[in-house]
Order: sequence, then structure tokens, then C-alpha cells
Amino acid sequence: MSRLELHDVTEKNLRALTEFPLRPGQDQFVAPVVHSIAEAYVTPTAWPRAIVDGDEVVGFVMANFDPDNELEAFRCGIWRLNVAAGAQRRGVGRFAVEEVAREARRRGRDRITVLWVEGEGGPEEFYLRCGFVPTGERVFGQVLGVRTTTERV
Repeated sequence: MSRLELHDVTEKNLRALTEFPLRPGQDQFVAPVVHSIAEAYVTPTAWPRAIVDGDEVVGFVMANFDPDNELEAFRCGIWRLNVAAGAQRRGVGRFAVEEVAREARRRGRDRITVLWVEGEGGPEEFYLRCGFVPTGERVFGQVLGVRTTTERV
């Protein structure tokens, strides 16, 4: 891995964002990036970002920062995280989680949330390793996890 960075979604990286493949079976756990970008377009509080390694788009993360949302789970957290099949298990996802936490800290927030679908091959173990703790609550049938925005090593 060279230096990972988050970039705004632009016409220059849009095609790569919408075409990178996931590992087989992962599409049942996360919405396609094109759907997320469309959702961000109509959601002013969404924070969509391309995850870039050098010149290569290796993932996509979308957070939401809406402190007045009626659902606490949607006030500050990760809505989507997609990592290209060839870039998985190289720290890309963890980088994205920490960048969302950093942005949340910058906005004065002390915790972030994430929702995940349970199932074999799903993201639960990843989110647990990133410090998310299930709250016991389900939102839209998904597990709600929460963690602090404290920087992790």
C-alpha cells in the first residue's frame, strides 16, 4: 500500500468508483456504490468519499453527519463502506473507518455508528475489530454498532 487518501467524488473518479468489484457474495451486505452516490446527491448531510491508493480507486466510504436526525443511529456514522476485492485485507477499510472518526472529531462528535447485516462473509467481524460494539438495538433489521471517535493505532 502506498499512501491512502480520501478524495471527493468527482467526474474523474466516478467511473472507477462504480466499477470496482467486490469479493463474491459481498454484494448482499452493502449497496452498490452507484446507489450510494445517488443517495448522497439527494442527502445534504451525506459525506461520500473515494478511497484512493496512489492513482487507484480502492474503495468508497459514505458517512452521514446530521446531528438533528430523529434517529440517533443516523446522526453521525458510516452509512456505506465498499472496498475493492483486490484491496481487501490491506488496511483500506480500517483507514476509512478512522478517517470518518477523524472527521466526526473535527465536527465535535465523540462517537460514530454503523449498521451491518449479519451473515457468513459479512462485515461484522471487521467492524468489531475496528472497535464497534453492538448496542443490542436493530435498525431496519440491521445490527447497530457504536464506537468512540478516539484515534486508534
